[in-house]
Amino acid sequence: MMNDPHRGRAVLQAGADPTEARAAMIMLHGRGADAADIIALSRIIGIDGMAYLAPEAAGHTWYPYSFLAPVEQNEPGRTSALRVIAQLVSDVENTGNIGPDRVALLGFSQGACLALEFAARNPRRYGGIFALSGGLIGETVSPQDYSGSLVDTPVFLGCSDVDPHIPLTRVKESSAIMEALGADVTERIYPGMGHTVIEDEIAHVRRITATMLDDAR
Repeated sequence: MMNDPHRGRAVLQAGADPTEARAAMIMLHGRGADAADIIALSRIIGIDGMAYLAPEAAGHTWYPYSFLAPVEQNEPGRTSALRVIAQLVSDVENTGNIGPDRVALLGFSQGACLALEFAARNPRRYGGIFALSGGLIGETVSPQDYSGSLVDTPVFLGCSDVDPHIPLTRVKESSAIMEALGADVTERIYPGMGHTVIEDEIAHVRRITATMLDDAR
C-alpha cells in the first residue's frame, strides 16, 4: 500500500445505479476534502440517468506537493490516483450499459488536475472532462509530453484569474494542450473568483452532460 496508497479506498455513489445508468461521472475531490464533499455537487448538477462515483484519497490528499512540483516529488500518490481513475472507468464500462463516450470526469483543484492529466495520458472520446480550478500536472508541461486524440471530447476549464493555487498561465497551457489533442475546449476565466466553484461552471457541466445523455438515447 505504500507504493499504491489510494488502492482499495472507499468510492461513494449517487444518482442512478451504474448497472442501469445511461452515463457515468467520476468525481475527484481536492486536497483536504473527501468524496462526500465532491459528490455533493451531483445534487446541484442534477442530471437524471447519470451514475456519480467519487473515490476518496488516502489522507484526504491525492499527492503531497503542489501540482507544479516536479512529478517525482508527487509519487507514488499521483500514479496511484491515476490508477484509481482507470479502474473506475473500466468498472463502469464493464457494466455493459455505459459506452466510453458516456463517461465523464469532473474534478476540483487536485481532482481537476488529475482529471486533465488522466484524459491527456489516456486520450480517446469521453463524454466530458470538467476541470474546476486545475491544470495539467508537472513542473513544466509541453505538447510533446502527450500523444493521441481526444476525438472532439468536450473539455471545460474554469478558474479564477487570481487563484492562489492555480496560475493562469498553467490553465492556458493546459487548454492549448487539450486542444492539440483534439478536444473541443471551453475555457472560462472568472475575474476575482478565488479558489471555489460557481454556478456558471455548473451550468457548463449541466449543458455538456445533458448533451451526452441526449446522444445516448
